[in-house]
Amino acid sequence: MTQPRIFPLGDHAISVSLGNEIDEEINQAVFSVFRYLKKQNFDFVLDVIPAYASLSVLYDVMRIRKTGVKSSYNYMHDLLQNALQQAAQIVSEPRKISVPVCYHASVGPDLTTISQQKKLTIDEIIGIHSSSLYHVYMLGFLPGFTYMGKVNDKIAIPRKSVPNKSVPAGSVGIAGAQTGIYPVDSPGGWNIIGRTPLKIFDAHKEHACYFEPGDQVKFEPITLDEFLQHQPNSPINTNTINK
Repeated sequence: MTQPRIFPLGDHAISVSLGNEIDEEINQAVFSVFRYLKKQNFDFVLDVIPAYASLSVLYDVMRIRKTGVKSSYNYMHDLLQNALQQAAQIVSEPRKISVPVCYHASVGPDLTTISQQKKLTIDEIIGIHSSSLYHVYMLGFLPGFTYMGKVNDKIAIPRKSVPNKSVPAGSVGIAGAQTGIYPVDSPGGWNIIGRTPLKIFDAHKEHACYFEPGDQVKFEPITLDEFLQHQPNSPINTNTINK
């Protein structure tokens, strides 16, 4: 892990960078700082925004200045340095979550493309993708969208140059070394290899997002019949189903 770098983002935000790569240890350090700051519940902290290897804090300049502080940025700089030290002592056990996925051509339309490009059988792709334990690095793009990694190099494939106009909720995709699940119907450019019947985002629940950063996820293959038992009204391309 590189030495943390703290720098301003405009006149009411500050960021700390712990590197520029997808690394589980770095990401865990980011979220340790995130959890520490959220737990402190500072009234002058407006938002805390974590990412793969960095964290940004939006703050209320006037509230800080009212305490007699001359420089709100210097105050936040010192606060972040302290947060880094305190967070380094926080150890948390990640949740381990099993996610059922149907890897069938009717719900995994890009399996054939990956098979051709990577010179692997579809069964080999399924075996490789479902044999890894993935770390949830962050949520973003859509509410509850999971950025997970790392994907085995054998099946890693760049995102599409032309995104699909509509990707169904629950679709499991690959983009580079990342894998993720679309929480709602949405346009998207990830390569879709399957779909889960789980509802990844539910705005009516207290905890709307199914996953949290730091979770460990294992994909478990299920058959198309098992998928349809959970989602009998799921729209699928029946032309791709082998009778």
